Amino acid sequence: MPEEIETEQVEQPTQESETAPEATESQQEPFDEARAKKALSKKNSENENLRKRLKELEPLAKRAQELEDAQKSETERLGEQLTAAQERAAKAVRTAVASKVEALAAKDFADPEDAAGALDPAAYVDDDGAIDSDAIKRDLADLLKRKPHWARPDEGPRSPRPDRTQGSSGNGNRTSSDPGDIFAGLMDQALKGR
Repeated sequence: MPEEIETEQVEQPTQESETAPEATESQQEPFDEARAKKALSKKNSENENLRKRLKELEPLAKRAQELEDAQKSETERLGEQLTAAQERAAKAVRTAVASKVEALAAKDFADPEDAAGALDPAAYVDDDGAIDSDAIKRDLADLLKRKPHWARPDEGPRSPRPDRTQGSSGNGNRTSSDPGDIFAGLMDQALKGR
């Protein structure tokens, strides 16, 4: 930056020197070709020096811009990583709350997933990430009052009850499922000509 200030300071005096000779030449002195060539050559050498300095500084400016861009992209990359981590953490909390809701709803609801879908997981997590089980229990009870058809049916005796005496096992004509016995039966039938 100090170099840029020098550049500006060098350029400003040259502009002032340009206006001053013109004013004095037009008012007081006649045109002097030698003096004009000398002033022109001085300006050309100053411009040449400035061009050389500019060429020397351009790679440094380019490198500074690249470093700034790299820093920006690093900052953006870190910001994206932070956002992704926050999303993963929020998803983990939602999953944990849904699991807790399903576990608490398992004894009273026919389908505990219905209860997990009906409740807002964010309402049961405090700032430290702890899950409020008591609030979940209260809201599950309230949900059953509003939607009694989601309740688990009473598990009374099943009817009709299975009767093991019915079918092939009850009358003694049960065939063996052993492959050796089946093959022996087939060979016996083939030998007997049936």
